[in-house]
Amino acid sequence: MIKGVGVDLCSIERMKNALEKKGFAERVFSAEEIAYAESTSCPEEHFAAAFAAREALAKALKIGLAGLERGSVYVRRTENGPVFVFGKQLLAANERSFLSVSHEDGLAAAFVVIEGD
Repeated sequence: MIKGVGVDLCSIERMKNALEKKGFAERVFSAEEIAYAESTSCPEEHFAAAFAAREALAKALKIGLAGLERGSVYVRRTENGPVFVFGKQLLAANERSFLSVSHEDGLAAAFVVIEGD
């Protein structure tokens, strides 16, 4: 049964500007997210997608972005696509999250579904 859905868009240009501020990336993203993004030809796209993923997750959980404490969740890239890694219990034991991200034409998008019994 679907327990929640969330979607978010993030401007890649806005993320690029934010990343120019000292310490922004380290305050917002995990070391793994930073390493992944910086290994690509356009890091701001991947940072924007990870940020949109957090926003979409907060919407799906109906907690708002402020409800996601620092270090409570980050995005891991796998060969099967991106997944959330939870550093804090945000889902009930019977719940699972599904994440899809994309970026094109200056925008990054994320879509999240929370499924449970």
